Amino acid sequence: MVYQISPYERTGRAPSPRSAPTLPLGDPTGGANALWWREQVDGQPEFPKVSIDRSLHLTMSDGVRLRATLVRPIDAAGRIVEAPMPTVVTINPYNRAVLDLIDQTTHHLPLPPISGGTLDVFGINRKLVQSGYVQLVVDVRGTGASHGRWQILGEREQRDSIEVIDWAVDQSWCDGNVGMAGWSYSAINSLQAAGNGSPHLKAVFAVEGCEDIVRDIYITGGAPSAFIPIWLAGVNMLKWLPNPSAALADAFSTNGVRWLKDRVASPATEIGSLAWGFLTGRDPRIYDDPYFDERDPKIDMITAPTFVFGGWHDLFGRSATRIYNQLNLQPGQKQLVMADGYHLDAGRGFGKRIAPPRVDVLERAWFDKWLKGLDNGVDEYGPVTLQQQGGSWTSGESFPRKDARVQRLYLSPASSHTAKHSRHDGSLGAGVNSTAGELKLRADARGFISRDMTQVTAGATMLLGGSFTTKAKFQEVGALTFTTEPMSEAMQISGSMNLHLRTNCGGHEALWAITLNDVAPDGTSTVLTNGSLTASNRSLDPGLCEYAEDGSLLVAHHPLSKKRKLKVTPNSPIDLDIDLVPTDAIIEEGHRLRINIYAASMPRFLAVVPDLIKSGWRSQKVVLDPYHQSYLTFQGL
Repeated sequence: MVYQISPYERTGRAPSPRSAPTLPLGDPTGGANALWWREQVDGQPEFPKVSIDRSLHLTMSDGVRLRATLVRPIDAAGRIVEAPMPTVVTINPYNRAVLDLIDQTTHHLPLPPISGGTLDVFGINRKLVQSGYVQLVVDVRGTGASHGRWQILGEREQRDSIEVIDWAVDQSWCDGNVGMAGWSYSAINSLQAAGNGSPHLKAVFAVEGCEDIVRDIYITGGAPSAFIPIWLAGVNMLKWLPNPSAALADAFSTNGVRWLKDRVASPATEIGSLAWGFLTGRDPRIYDDPYFDERDPKIDMITAPTFVFGGWHDLFGRSATRIYNQLNLQPGQKQLVMADGYHLDAGRGFGKRIAPPRVDVLERAWFDKWLKGLDNGVDEYGPVTLQQQGGSWTSGESFPRKDARVQRLYLSPASSHTAKHSRHDGSLGAGVNSTAGELKLRADARGFISRDMTQVTAGATMLLGGSFTTKAKFQEVGALTFTTEPMSEAMQISGSMNLHLRTNCGGHEALWAITLNDVAPDGTSTVLTNGSLTASNRSLDPGLCEYAEDGSLLVAHHPLSKKRKLKVTPNSPIDLDIDLVPTDAIIEEGHRLRINIYAASMPRFLAVVPDLIKSGWRSQKVVLDPYHQSYLTFQGL
């Protein structure tokens, strides 16, 4: 439901200190509040222009110089405003030269807000600064124009974040109130800084961040992802690009020499170790190692109000809901928005009639509340705003949805008569399976044309058509499919889920890739969520697994460490618990649920070379045994 309430009348150039109207729970658009928030962003700014100084040098405690851009408001007389203001910090590895290009393009061309306002969070946000803020954009050490060696979110880099905040607070233009904002990498280091306890950090606005990079994208279920080498190569190339705004001055100073020396010392950070690990299995970073523990944000330690954005098919799809639930903050001080999208299209569709406000509008409202102390009602938004797959935007109190209960569906070899195109057309139902059978499966390359492919490319291949987004039939040709009867009434799925699967394989290793699909009456099969597991990584850590009240396993936490790997004996039954990314979806009346089982989904889920050799490229089997049931456990309404 959309509440049609008149927006505020404009109250002058400065934001009004009075409170916006109260927002009824359940309106994802933000109602009258959002109309007012948007007016503050799109209306007459408090200051007409901004000053952009790209020449800042920040010296860290170990002597490394970080390079930064400072954006400050200019008053009507053309003077930089000297009064101290709240400061928003973004620390980014993608080179400020790229951010400058985006800023110049979007500022000088008559373009509407792009990507739902997410680009303003990613880089320079002129409108935010014109409303009475200072913005500080910093190149991560070892990237852009900053000196040092890139640590990829490591401990020294985290100390940099704290020192940057401390430096900003000591400047005359900062009033002591600091927020951090960012998209992707910058969202992660914002969460890290908040979890590390910076006393000056008063608010965080994190778009598509991550709390467990290992399970999200690095080695999901023990299977590496093609995204990581592509991303590493991209950032490593960008770090060799001098910033045009400082290149000439640097060429005639020690800055340029130091920058070049640091780049030569680490020309392709982590590329060699990644390749070595993939080829030999001997690098610790292809396992869940302390290397990653150091980099995961301490979400439960965050005290600053935190706004979290995510996407069901984002690279970090499992993280946003987990971050929200782990935050020890009251609803309102923490907010969650989950879209039915990928990584690169964050914010797509925001600001439309039945969608949440634009991302830049929510960022402004969030910082106005927590950095300026304005009673604007943003803490009454949500607190959990979800774009339900197969449905529309909703707002509620929690994720999973209130009253979601545990349900179980069993796999059966009996035909559902809906997937003759697949390797085997099986059934999925509430009754236990009474028929024995072994269903053979082999790896193929059909994952290159699938929603898995679009997820691993951060959404880039969604432009190539339905087979990469909403139509899974091509990939299902290589799958074992298990499909329910048509729904007699609409059913909602909301929360975590686990597939318990009895298997065997002809080799000493096997990779399993899973999707859960919504099948429309016309046969269109759309992926709702996915997961994977290698057979040797099947061991569980009961203390970190999540169980329902009845004891059902909902989230299987696999250690993914080298020492916890288990032996795989060829042609012997193995029980696997494969966790799927939590999601929220509605399966309409007449639609069906389908489990797809694959022996591969390249390039989303890969195998390191030693595991490929162990597998012998031999067939894998799903073992359907009445005495050892295979079943999907999920939360639904």
